[in-house]
Amino acid sequence: MRSKIALVFSLILALFLTLSVSAQTPVLDRELFFGDPEISGAQLSPDGQFIAFIKPYQGTRNIWVKRTAEPFSAARPVTADPKRPVPAYFWSRDGKFILFVQDKGGDENYNVFAVNPAEKPAAGEAVPKARNLTDAKSVRAQIYAVPKSDPDLLWVGLNDRDPAWHDLYKVKISSGERTLVRKNTERILSWTFDLKDQIRLATRANDKGETEVLRVEGAAEAATFKMIYSCTVFESCGPVRFHKDNKRVYFVTNRGADADLIRLTLFDPETGREEAVESDPLNRVDLGGPIFSDVTDELIGTSYDDERPRVYWKDKAFEADYKWLQSKLPGREVNFGSSTTDETLWLISASSDREPGESWLFDRKSKKLTQQYRVFDKLPREHLAEMKSIRYKSSDGLEIPAYLTLPKGVEAKNLPTIIFPHGGPWARDAWGFDGYAQFLANRGYAVLQPNFRSSTGYGKKFLNAGNQQWGEKMQDDLTWGVKHLVAQGIADPKRVGIMGGSYGGYATLAGVAFTPDVYAAGVAIVAPSNLITLLESIPPYWEAGRKIFHERMGDPTTTAGKAQLERQSPLNAANRIKTPLMVVQGANDPRVKKSESDQIVVALRERNFPVEYIVAPDEGHGFARPVNNMAMFAAAEKFLARHLGGRFQEGATPEVSQRLKEITVDVRTVEKPKRVDAAAVGTPKPAVDLTPGTQNYNAKIELGGQSIEMQITVEIKEANGLWEVRETAKGAMGEILDATWLEKGTLTLTKRAIKQGPVTIDLAMKGNKAEGTMTMNGQSKPISAELSGALFADGAGAYAVMGTLPLAEGYSATFRNFDLQKQKIDLKQLKVVGIEKVTVPAGSFEAYKAEIASPSGDGGKTTIWVARDSRKIVRIGAVMPQMNGATLTSELLK
Repeated sequence: MRSKIALVFSLILALFLTLSVSAQTPVLDRELFFGDPEISGAQLSPDGQFIAFIKPYQGTRNIWVKRTAEPFSAARPVTADPKRPVPAYFWSRDGKFILFVQDKGGDENYNVFAVNPAEKPAAGEAVPKARNLTDAKSVRAQIYAVPKSDPDLLWVGLNDRDPAWHDLYKVKISSGERTLVRKNTERILSWTFDLKDQIRLATRANDKGETEVLRVEGAAEAATFKMIYSCTVFESCGPVRFHKDNKRVYFVTNRGADADLIRLTLFDPETGREEAVESDPLNRVDLGGPIFSDVTDELIGTSYDDERPRVYWKDKAFEADYKWLQSKLPGREVNFGSSTTDETLWLISASSDREPGESWLFDRKSKKLTQQYRVFDKLPREHLAEMKSIRYKSSDGLEIPAYLTLPKGVEAKNLPTIIFPHGGPWARDAWGFDGYAQFLANRGYAVLQPNFRSSTGYGKKFLNAGNQQWGEKMQDDLTWGVKHLVAQGIADPKRVGIMGGSYGGYATLAGVAFTPDVYAAGVAIVAPSNLITLLESIPPYWEAGRKIFHERMGDPTTTAGKAQLERQSPLNAANRIKTPLMVVQGANDPRVKKSESDQIVVALRERNFPVEYIVAPDEGHGFARPVNNMAMFAAAEKFLARHLGGRFQEGATPEVSQRLKEITVDVRTVEKPKRVDAAAVGTPKPAVDLTPGTQNYNAKIELGGQSIEMQITVEIKEANGLWEVRETAKGAMGEILDATWLEKGTLTLTKRAIKQGPVTIDLAMKGNKAEGTMTMNGQSKPISAELSGALFADGAGAYAVMGTLPLAEGYSATFRNFDLQKQKIDLKQLKVVGIEKVTVPAGSFEAYKAEIASPSGDGGKTTIWVARDSRKIVRIGAVMPQMNGATLTSELLK
């Protein structure tokens, strides 16, 4: 009897297991998640006659166009770049052009292009020729306005003169004619145009990192500014759009000690009167955004991104249309996309956590709704998993909102789990389709996406709770998420992994370094490993945010701040890592340099700890090319399955397999990034002293086919027991005066003074500190920085000082300069690379050829030729990254 019962039980158990296995979703091809959608990003032309959209061309995302009534199969490409995808585009106001942006290899130096979709391609070409409207090397363009009054005009910002700040230009779309309207010497971040396309407001960042809104008085070319609104570095504020009365302007702001959530207000720039419009009716989240009609200029709605999106309509007709669309597209979030100029015909998108996106053409008059396409059409929706909103308490009791995606068809018990923190960190995850979460859930993982402190959208108190908490309380928010899932019985504590990109990559490294017992695997994508070097290498066009970084992350220029950032850097705890780790990097990343990944890989290699390393030579901050994404995820899912026990897709296409071989790095070949401690650098000893006299030079700066001629005079004389060196440069940019006072014998810098236009700088070296003031347009700010030692060959006469060194073939010396813009030490290394005969207007000379660059290899390089007999500087050649790769040539005159 017992044997029969046992047999029946065994059969029931076998049947149960069979049903459980069959209920689990099949392993879906990674191409379905991360390949380029066949069709996406459609936009309706202003007259409604055409639809443009994104579709692969030779394997890369490009722009296609078709008549609205035609099938998508009748479309033709209007761009055809097989290497770099088009990340964004839009129609010109009159529909004559499609405007798009593109960079090279992920460096984020975006140029703006225009293509006429009606133009026929030249013979032998697949697409009409696109015009580069902002053509300049190593320049990042910003689009400020697309005016209604002149549809052939763009207002753009270009950092071609100063990489930290964007000058204001007008660009004619049809011809590419570009006109400089105003140089940005006031730290302007953006311009606000009124409803008649006149510049009325400007927003700038002051030297404290605070936001200031300025009233623009007069024409932009010669405007003066009056500050009318401001908020602190820990608040948000700024204009959005002018009210239909064209006097008041809508603001988003959380200014004020009693304010927390971002709200919408109306502000009068003339009187300063501010009136409330709306904040979250549920008092839970920040304003997501106001919605306006371009026809009436009315505010027609407001949106809020809570656990699920919420919209509050002000316009009854739009509200009725929205509700009608919801009834026709149940279970999906409906969004109004592009429209005709009269707003009667719209492209509507509908999506959900299990719907990547549907596009519908909606005629508001006839209430006709016509489906256009589905994004990732081949992805089987029935196998996708639900995304749930959850909340849990962190280490200090702070409640953390998060999203949890559980694998479909599997009991939510003792699952392998991935913590997937978002990038930023000043961003947030939101409810909806997430390819990463769905891919990992399909592989059998529970996926937790925490909106940890420092995430945006939940008010400034929540945001500011993360100030200076990288790797500490912010990391606790992830660790306590693991504890929550373990306590719920969802996560297997021995099979928890962490994966993320950018800040999420940092959190991955911090997780395996600071909490090594929590995680069994980590995948760190474009991940900062050393917060000091991260802050040292931020792009120049982020200069306005440098103070914000220092306030929110930590200030490396202070002793306490530097110690904190060093403590929070995973690189400095690499000896604690015992978790299997994969590191992924784009070689051209301008935000998180490749050296950030190199140094953590080298640190692990040096202690014989295994680490897998993938570097794509044609990518930047994240992978844009599908073949690179496919290769990365093929490696990552196999890596995670090996260490966490999830599922993975066997094999890959020949193209992906080959690409994975190409971008997988043998860690034995990775060179340790060079970094010299400024405190350990001494001061070179001159072999001779300076010689009084005056030298004159002809100089030329060349950039993007343009040339600027200058005359430079260097005067050296004795003054009050010091050497006084005055360097004057005169040219089309005006006059620049740089003066230094040097200690006799050592030639170390004691004082420096600079005057250029509205800017004056006075600096004195006292002990190991640099102290002084910088004044711009009458506003002064103090300069105070630790130097770690004396400054040498810095400022006026720097090259003359270098000429006094005991130069010989093979000679090298390292010394300190002071970067006035960043207010930090800038190390320089001089190397004599040979002896050459040089002919300049002053004659022919046998000269030492010396190269000056950063010891780390970052930044530009200067070459000088020093006459062997007189030690005069006879020729200078420099590549200047601070001027976007411009070259400088200077030659001694008779």
